[in-house]
Amino acid sequence: MREIHYHRIGVLQYTQHWFGIREAERKTMETLRWTVDDLELLPDDGSKYEIIDGELYVAKQPHMHHQIVCGRVFALLDQWSNQTQIGIAIFEPGIIFTNDNAVVPDVVWISHERYAIALQADGKFHSSPELAVEVLSPGLENERRDRELKLRLYSRRNVKEYWVVNWQGRSLEVYRRENAVLTLDKTLDENDVLETPLLPGFRCKVSQLFKNL
Repeated sequence: MREIHYHRIGVLQYTQHWFGIREAERKTMETLRWTVDDLELLPDDGSKYEIIDGELYVAKQPHMHHQIVCGRVFALLDQWSNQTQIGIAIFEPGIIFTNDNAVVPDVVWISHERYAIALQADGKFHSSPELAVEVLSPGLENERRDRELKLRLYSRRNVKEYWVVNWQGRSLEVYRRENAVLTLDKTLDENDVLETPLLPGFRCKVSQLFKNL
């Protein structure tokens, strides 16, 4: 996800920070789960808020290299989509899977068929795209979020393919559905070519993503 130290914040810690609740109130808050309704109460300070299985994750502004790589992934998928006219690439869409699972992937690709079903009146997706892409941020907690928590979430919600891009390690992990579960299919380095049966004819050198970084 986003580059600047993406912190996991439990309900107790977060409510203490923002609202200064009393000790008795804190004990009550420990048992609560975050929902999309709670996001309306958070400050509009430029942070990005996501909820995974009822826990809140907050990101500040990302590293410039993170954004460059996101832009290149989007541009390649967008170019292929314009050529094939079978779907659309989107940068940082809001996806509300359930009341306690709401995320903002770095990039997605979604077919026109899924788009028509997923997009609701609130301007958010409420079901999954075929492809989700996350660009890793430094740190073990960030890696756990993208490689474990989001992987499991996307697997449960029927994402067909998941790419985890590591701009610092200059590599790309491809997870594909096998027996209804997203499983690591391959890890590509700069010398490899990225192709996928999900996007017929799509082809790019992995090194394109990291050029001049």
